Amino acid sequence: MTGPQGGIGPLVVEFDVATNVEHAFTVWVDQLDRWWPKGKTVSGDDLLRIILEPTVGGRIYELGRDGDEHDWGRIVAWEPPTRLAFTWHLFFDPSEATDVSITFRPSATGTAVRLEHTGWDRLGQGAEERRTNTILAWDFLMARYRDTFDDNGLT
Repeated sequence: MTGPQGGIGPLVVEFDVATNVEHAFTVWVDQLDRWWPKGKTVSGDDLLRIILEPTVGGRIYELGRDGDEHDWGRIVAWEPPTRLAFTWHLFFDPSEATDVSITFRPSATGTAVRLEHTGWDRLGQGAEERRTNTILAWDFLMARYRDTFDDNGLT
């Protein structure tokens, strides 16, 4: 998909959750390992925790039961409870990191969540295919995040 200035456009996922902004943000950053499926981690069934260090420069990483750590990215914006941005390289080398920004805004039904994933042009050949595969992954992951509120699983 081409963006307005050429290049590969952003991947955007938008939806509402039936909770307030503060809670939506907290579930994303403090309970990531409760809604993120183990099958979408390096550790798989041996996953112990997913940790998001709450500060600019902080790491996002998973901790396996064996003590191994696997970096996913770094926090580049920390503005609780309305915005979080980070570099992202889960399953890829850090030199292939892209950028993710998530905003949380009040809506008529609770909180409007907007995820925008950019930086595809830095990846060179294969970037379009990676973006396409990532669309499917974020759609699946955000459905799991949404379901935590719909099912009252993390209230």
